Amino acid sequence: MTGGRTARPALPERATLDKAADENFPVAPFFLPRAWRTDLVAIYGFARLVDDIGDGDLAPGGADARLLGLDPAAAEDRLTLLDAFEADLRRVFGGTPGHPLLRRLQPTVRRHRLTPEPFLGLIEANRQDQLVSRYATYGDLLAYCELSANPVGRLVLAVTGTTSPERLRRSDAVCTALQIVEHLQDVAEDLARDRIYLPAEDMKRFDVQESDLAAPAASAPVRALVAFEAERARGLLDEGAPLVHSVRGRLRLLLAGFVGGGRAALRAVEAARHDVLPGPPRPTKAGLLREVGATLRGEG
Repeated sequence: MTGGRTARPALPERATLDKAADENFPVAPFFLPRAWRTDLVAIYGFARLVDDIGDGDLAPGGADARLLGLDPAAAEDRLTLLDAFEADLRRVFGGTPGHPLLRRLQPTVRRHRLTPEPFLGLIEANRQDQLVSRYATYGDLLAYCELSANPVGRLVLAVTGTTSPERLRRSDAVCTALQIVEHLQDVAEDLARDRIYLPAEDMKRFDVQESDLAAPAASAPVRALVAFEAERARGLLDEGAPLVHSVRGRLRLLLAGFVGGGRAALRAVEAARHDVLPGPPRPTKAGLLREVGATLRGEG
């Protein structure tokens, strides 16, 4: 309450952008140039909204469905919403989109001559989440990360004007690693959504059943499986880490935050003895700063 007036509910786009503070890694930290921050927040708004559609986490009331030209009752149909969101995205590149977050994205797209492909990849990843809930092989999981994670890094490079073939390769490694780390942290949460991102071939190798992932604490085989996947993620972070020193200035600090943040998250998983089932192991602020500093110094 302010001045005797009842506060109105937050607009859908505001509620989406407010989630930035809860992300594992800074979306657009204060030390970046204002123009970069504006563009990165616009991209974040897109990515956050498409994830919220895919996870069924939209604000109640059907406001986002209405903004996409649908009946509010369609808010429960994720595939229909994703199709409408894709149609509205295409208007960003030739027309006038209906959703405020996409209208906010349009100047960023025009300023940097961004192509639709990274954005379409993120939509397709969420569409895949509605249709695929298990991954047979590690290769299948990497193909999913190509859609769900790698476009974000590619967009960061495009906005900062630092795209090159080598940087794209390193960026993909970092983004895939961060996605795998998030999956390891969220095994229990994902299972509650009937999704398992641990490859079936690896579960079989470590003699882990799906029922083992629903336990309140991880068994020795589950912990061994998580440790195995964590080492894979660590290897990808190491592969991508030279990206940090291929750029200068404040962008270097941002990228060090991504790599160091991933390493700190892996340290937290390790400190929990790879038991991720009670809840996501999170790094401390001190641990995060330590890993970011080590990354900036070029330490593995």
